Amino acid sequence: MYLAHQVADQVWSDTDATEDALADASVERRIDATVDLLDQLLRQYDSADPSHKSSVVDLTLIVPVFNEVDTLPQVLARIDEVMPVQTEVIIVDDGSTDGTSEWLREHGSAPNRRIILRRRNHGKGSAVRLAIRHSRGRVVAIQDADLEYDPADLLGVVWPVLEGKSKAVYGSRYLRNTDKSLIHRSLNKMLTFLSNLTTGQSLTDMETCHKAFEGDLVRSLKLCERRFGLEPEITAKISARGVKIDEVPTRYEPRSYAEGKKITWRDGIAALACLWRYRRSS
Repeated sequence: MYLAHQVADQVWSDTDATEDALADASVERRIDATVDLLDQLLRQYDSADPSHKSSVVDLTLIVPVFNEVDTLPQVLARIDEVMPVQTEVIIVDDGSTDGTSEWLREHGSAPNRRIILRRRNHGKGSAVRLAIRHSRGRVVAIQDADLEYDPADLLGVVWPVLEGKSKAVYGSRYLRNTDKSLIHRSLNKMLTFLSNLTTGQSLTDMETCHKAFEGDLVRSLKLCERRFGLEPEITAKISARGVKIDEVPTRYEPRSYAEGKKITWRDGIAALACLWRYRRSS
């Protein structure tokens, strides 16, 4: 069993990287089918394994990372400070070139952490998708590594899902109006409005990083986006299951492009395309 999981972990990691590098849609479909088959087989093995229940954890926290060597140590320290002791932390280093990978190799190991190092950058969405495949939590949540969001606020996002009161919760920056950029606020307001039109939700911040989901629900979704288009995609596909997404306030301290901010206007255009593409997702 252990060997089977190790082999699958390697295939998932390599497959996810390969599918992002290939342009041939038919090859990508075959890769996805292989990954789905592996997932089904391992779930069958796990359900027959008496030790399966002990492998499940309450919370999996996903931390996608790309060139965050200056902030990642602080984020991980904060996670250890505020999160429950048994939280599973999955860190996906998405091909960093600033020393993040080296720091993780030397200092990132901990009993509750799983570190996945990728040789090339494929995008935040791809990193989150890969981590979801590896997750074991009854609840799966997302935390960025750049200090724009405080992990302490993520507790408020996670709690309603842990208690069984919600299947999906987003941490909204606009319930407290903590986004100081007029351009950023305006773009997010437009994208969230269009998302609400196509999904039937009543969100104030669809593009937020702080998201928490019922683990089995998010693992059952077939997600495709590689960059920031994952936000509208996952919102659309959760909504297509008839799930109401709740919101709680979260704080936000935006950083500048000089400080390493990565999302651009091109991602806004891509998000619009994703809203149209996934308007009837299932």
